[in-house]
Amino acid sequence: MVLPSGSGHAPPDDGVGIGDMENGTSSPATDGRAARTAVPVRLPEQSEAIDQDAEYCSVLLEGRWQTVRFHDYDRIFSVPGLYETLFHDLLDCRSPDVVGALLTEELRRDGVAASALRVLDLGAGNGLVAQRLRTVGAGHVVGVDILAEARQAALRDRAEVYDDYHVLDMTGLSDSEVELLRGYRFNALACVAALGYGDIPVRAFATAFNFVSDGGWVAFTIKDRFLSETDESGFARLVRRCEERGLLRVRASRRYRHRLDVRGEPLHYVAVVGIKQADIGADLLD
Repeated sequence: MVLPSGSGHAPPDDGVGIGDMENGTSSPATDGRAARTAVPVRLPEQSEAIDQDAEYCSVLLEGRWQTVRFHDYDRIFSVPGLYETLFHDLLDCRSPDVVGALLTEELRRDGVAASALRVLDLGAGNGLVAQRLRTVGAGHVVGVDILAEARQAALRDRAEVYDDYHVLDMTGLSDSEVELLRGYRFNALACVAALGYGDIPVRAFATAFNFVSDGGWVAFTIKDRFLSETDESGFARLVRRCEERGLLRVRASRRYRHRLDVRGEPLHYVAVVGIKQADIGADLLD
């Protein structure tokens, strides 16, 4: 089981709330993202906790307030600026920065130039993670997402961060798609805030992992409960087996606050950076 190693320190949770709000509506960012227009968003007024995959908000679209589930990514990506307004401006998502910093630490520790990385960005979304990878210095980044809306949003908002972007189902690749991905000769995999809840299943992650060359870097984040003994998603078992069989050598892991939930409470994830040693066999997915 992957446990936080204590390498580095997670950002502090204290003193952070759902700021920049008036009557539950977001206001434009003032931290360098202000160049884009914030989308009017209202969070539900409720006291009871709801699970992360059931969270929702109201968004002012075409002159009327519409309910949008947080996991309705196709709808969210189709509205320019909505993803950033909701998850980064309003709910203070930290995952791209945390995994970027952790990966940078380990690259420096080994004296590896980030420019040598050829990254498969799994569950790429609209390119925020790739943008962070470019800041780290990654030389080549290819995005993969199952949603056409994600690719459209990335090309609309951050066309410069990807060398290529493909809409693919990693659980059912055709022979031509397999050859396409092999041709990139990936030596790194990034998967940030996309595992669990059915968004990217275990088999899809394993398939992406196997496209990375042995000795390549693997960086991912996942909700902490999906690495616990009570996990039913299959990720805890997969990561444990990969470590036990020497397929993944974990270099660093860190528990941190991923973002706030709709009540302003912290949601905790674990960021993991490791070195791939060998492919994941089909027997590990049973």
